[in-house]
Amino acid sequence: MTDSIRKSTRIAAPIDRVWRAISDHREFGEWFRVALDQPFEAGKPSTGHMLYPGYEHIRWTAEIVAVEPPHRFAFRWHPYAIDPNVDYSNEPTTLIEFTLREADGGTEVEVVESGFDAIPAHRRDEAFRMDSSGWEQQITNVRDYVER
Repeated sequence: MTDSIRKSTRIAAPIDRVWRAISDHREFGEWFRVALDQPFEAGKPSTGHMLYPGYEHIRWTAEIVAVEPPHRFAFRWHPYAIDPNVDYSNEPTTLIEFTLREADGGTEVEVVESGFDAIPAHRRDEAFRMDSSGWEQQITNVRDYVER
């Protein structure tokens, strides 16, 4: 499948705790390694800058699509938009959706990023590959953050 990335994990914590880690902009920033300027609000932009070493020059810009406690958080962004000399604003965005569900005393978390087929061909493969490995790390980060 080339249009979407799907990653999931089980977190040994109640759904409300996991929801807070994903939907509160300060907690999200802790495990995602981004300093966000404002709380997440559906229909509003989210801005900030990355804190991950080597990527501090990258601005975080996303459009918050949904904040539906405690099961769904979604936003749109430009995937792997890391070149500060490129204007990505005219490119299509991908949709990132976090879905949470209670499972055996813990929480199942799935993140899906979809819409890669619309990304310009010259960027599509690298954006897909880099975001795929990025979500693999981030799903581990949120689990470790909540469980510590």
